[in-house]
Parts: sequence; structure tokens; C-alpha cells
Amino acid sequence: EQLSHASLASVHLTLSTGTVVHVEVSQTQFFEMTQTLVSKTMTSVRRALRDAHLEVNEVKGVVMVGGATRMPHVQAAVADLFAKQPLNNLNPDQVVALGAAMQADLLAGNQSKNNEWLLLDVIPLSLGLETMGGLVEKIIPRNTPIPVAQAQEFTTFKDGQTGLSLHIVQGEREVVDACRSLARFELKGIPPMVAGAARIRVTFQVDADGLLSVHALEQSSGVQAAIEIKPSYGLTDTDITRMLQDGFASAKDDMQARSLREEQVEAERLLEAVGAALEQDRHLLTDVEHALIRKEMSLLREQVMVEKDSSQLRKAVEKAAKTTDQFAEKRMNASIQKAL
Repeated sequence: EQLSHASLASVHLTLSTGTVVHVEVSQTQFFEMTQTLVSKTMTSVRRALRDAHLEVNEVKGVVMVGGATRMPHVQAAVADLFAKQPLNNLNPDQVVALGAAMQADLLAGNQSKNNEWLLLDVIPLSLGLETMGGLVEKIIPRNTPIPVAQAQEFTTFKDGQTGLSLHIVQGEREVVDACRSLARFELKGIPPMVAGAARIRVTFQVDADGLLSVHALEQSSGVQAAIEIKPSYGLTDTDITRMLQDGFASAKDDMQARSLREEQVEAERLLEAVGAALEQDRHLLTDVEHALIRKEMSLLREQVMVEKDSSQLRKAVEKAAKTTDQFAEKRMNASIQKAL
């Protein structure tokens, strides 16, 4: 604090050993020692602008209050980035008190007609669910203002499936193994249906205190389950920064991995569906047709095991699916005849 105004400051310390130390630190020395921190801070400012989809010239003014913002080289760095002098003559105690009062007023539901204040707290890391293939489906993206509630529909993967395991994760990676596991719970009692018929609505809700509630509802039967989690529990600012940096650095590899796993899941879904159809309606096929479908399914199963190129696997899935088109038509006709 002294070095914000003076060129030299005296520091008097008593060490744990009882030794008294007297050190003089110049403003130049202090600036040099803290320059790395200032540079990191400006990196965070640029990231915030990018996340907000703003250019520097779109920011009309910068307000700096309290703490390290009093440091002249911090103010100089901000002024240099935004090409304007920041407003820094506000009383920090008054600002904190006023902000807390306004936040409390808004959270209490009080809104004036001409209220132009927008007070936001945001989710630092995305929240989502594990899906088939070990992928992450993000339900609430990072930087979403809270409180917030968002929902998405899911379904079953297998015929007759009566339960669904929900794994809630946090992070920016596309694969679940690289994200932070928050909780698991089960939705039980789903009526037996064919794969894909169930409609399971999963709602993520984060309140003003950052408490996450996850609710799963099977809409035809009304069976439901829920869980509450504190996503920020045990998570430090360093952890958040590391997870964000990992997400940025691994974005390309993650997207490739996601694309491959999605095709693998699609292949498994086709194999599962065709297997069930053959077991039920084998009699609709000639031996030649049956052998051809079996051969294509066998080839597809092998490619799922070894293929690492998502585009090649997609072609294999399309080829195998085309082989079953006539079988699907025969099954449809048989169902219509039976209904009549």
C-alpha cells in the first residue's frame, strides 16, 4: 500500500524464530516482483472479453475498486489495454456495502420499473451428464448467470430398460474421464419399452447460492429421482483455472475423440436394434437375406473394435444400415397387416 504512493517502503518483520528483520523495498523492485501477476491478470481480462464476445473498443469505461487495483502498474496495464484511464477514486467499503445491498434487494424479488442494474454471478465450469460412450452432454455451459434452470430430454439405449444411471460431471472436456465427477444417482421404475421410446427429462437447477439440484423424470409414468450437490465444494480457483486451461488445450483432440465415440455409439445402437429385430422377425427373411445382414453386422462389429477414423466408421454404419432397409420394410408391412 505504501508503494502505491511512495518510492520506498520499510518492512519490519518478526520471524517465527524471533529474529527481527528490517528490509527496504523500492517501488521499482516491487513492480518487478509482481509483474508476472499483473500479466496473468491481463490475460484473464482478455479471456473475459472473449467470453463476453466483446472487443476492447466496445467497453465504454473501466471501474477499479480496492485491493491490488491501487497499484500504479496495475492501473497502467489496464489503461494501456483499454486505451482509457480507469475510474479508481471510489471508496471500496462503500462499493462493497452498496453492491451487497443491491444484490440482496434483487434476490428478494424487488424490481423497480426503470431498474438498469444487472448483477450477475456465473457458473465457472460447465455442468453436464455422462452419456453413452463416456461422453459429456453439457446442460449448463460455463459463464451462465445464476440462478438458472435448464432441461434436456434423454432416452433409453436398450429394449426393456427399466433404470437409468445418471452421472453428473463438471468441466470443459468432451470425455467424462477428463472431467470432475460430482455425483451419481439412479432413476428406477421406468416402464419396459423399446429402446428410444422413453422420454426422460433431466433438469439442472442452480440457485443463487450455487447449489445444484438435478431432477430426472420419466414423463409417461411419472417416476422420478433427484439429488442436490454443491459443485464448488473442494474446488479452488487454481483448480478452476487448470480445468479451463486443460479444456482449451485439448479442445481439438477432444472433439475428434467425441466424434469417434459418437459413431461407435451409433454403431452399437444399430447392432443392438438389428440383433433384437432378427431374434423377433427372422422368419420374414430368406436365408440369403439373413446371411447378408449377419455378414454386414459382423463386419461392422469388427470395425467398431479397430477403426479410429470417425468418418470411416460413419460410412460403415451407413452401409450396414442400408443393408437392413428391406428388412425394416418387411417388418413395417407385417405390423400393418397384423393391425388390420
